[in-house]
Amino acid sequence: MNNSTEYIPKRAMSIHAHPDDQEFSIGGTLAKWAKAGCEIVSVTITSGDSGSNDPTKDGGYKAELARLREEEQLAANKVLGVKEAVFLRYPDGELEPTIALRKELTRLIRQYKPDAVLTGNPEAWFYGNEYVNHPDHRAAAQAACEAVFPSAGTRLIFADLLEAGYEPHNVKKLYIHGTEKPDIWVDISATIAVKVEALQKHASQVPVNEVDKWMRDWAKEDAKNKDFEYAESYRVMKFSEEEAEQ
Repeated sequence: MNNSTEYIPKRAMSIHAHPDDQEFSIGGTLAKWAKAGCEIVSVTITSGDSGSNDPTKDGGYKAELARLREEEQLAANKVLGVKEAVFLRYPDGELEPTIALRKELTRLIRQYKPDAVLTGNPEAWFYGNEYVNHPDHRAAAQAACEAVFPSAGTRLIFADLLEAGYEPHNVKKLYIHGTEKPDIWVDISATIAVKVEALQKHASQVPVNEVDKWMRDWAKEDAKNKDFEYAESYRVMKFSEEEAEQ
């Protein structure tokens, strides 16, 4: 299915494991949606506090790194136009798709009531022959998908959330990136530069002078055989045929 139909949700939620995951994967889409008036909530499950191999910075550096990476994420969100950020602060590198995590994401979905949720591919282990997908990425994606369906919309799953006032909410669309069989391509030609600028805010993790080429090369490959230059691709689960008002 070669579908490049434009869809702009009124509210969207991005759920990822680490600071910078969002910018690497869906930054162009979020920037485009935010510019069109979409309210975006960014959920970062860990603070990326294991993201260093510097032998001179062991011990208490984890807390310092967590603060730094959250600051970088907030700066990246500002560039993209993301107004709301949630940090869950699970241990980086130890994430599992637990019932507790699914419940916490279910609560957030019921609280913010997004039309669309964007997350990674829980089935993705290998990309090419050079990258094994981080287990935190898969765990975050699995918990997010399970929170979207069935937990967020099912009244008696996590009944204590209901007692606390979190009524069920049905997400209309689930956008899964990092899939080998996408069916939706979002044209990010007008926001590729914003995506790059946002990713460059993660200076503790990325070579800021190189990511422009990386992002443009990846987005150009995603847009191959399309009528636009740069794209981000997704498999989209549609729980409602109703489109957001344009």
